[in-house]
Amino acid sequence: MDFTLRPWQLSDLNKLVEFADNYEIAKNLTNHFPHPYTRESGEGFIGMASKKEPYNIFAIDVSGEAVGAIGVHPQGDIFCKNAEMGYWLAEPFWGKGIMTAAIQRMLTYSFKTWDIDRVFARPFGSNKGSQRVLEKAGFVLEGRFEKTIWKDGRYEDELVYAFRK
Repeated sequence: MDFTLRPWQLSDLNKLVEFADNYEIAKNLTNHFPHPYTRESGEGFIGMASKKEPYNIFAIDVSGEAVGAIGVHPQGDIFCKNAEMGYWLAEPFWGKGIMTAAIQRMLTYSFKTWDIDRVFARPFGSNKGSQRVLEKAGFVLEGRFEKTIWKDGRYEDELVYAFRK
């Protein structure tokens, strides 16, 4: 399925709230991604994502609509050669190959834009879909930490996947 990665715009707010207000997405993300997902949450996110340059968080756009997000967050201090990747995609677009391709495009952009050697992602142990997407995009499982994540009243394993330049 065709898509583009582009900067977030305030005009994306309605679709952002519509698609992000989904527990099936929120349950696999940090608590910074709220549920329910409100207009205020969306306004705050778009404001944050659209003011930093170079852009590090993009909308995943299908047919002119924002249907997800992908971002890379360069690290500091002794981790300065690393960046963490995060992403989500609206449920109607799952299983269409969009996220694997978006991750690959974001890797290319990240290595060109920042002086980094490694991009990592930390999916929950129960999030098999995210694990498969990362593996398809060329990431390697570097570690599993048992019951380090506390989400919705239960422990989750934390997996660390990475792609090295």
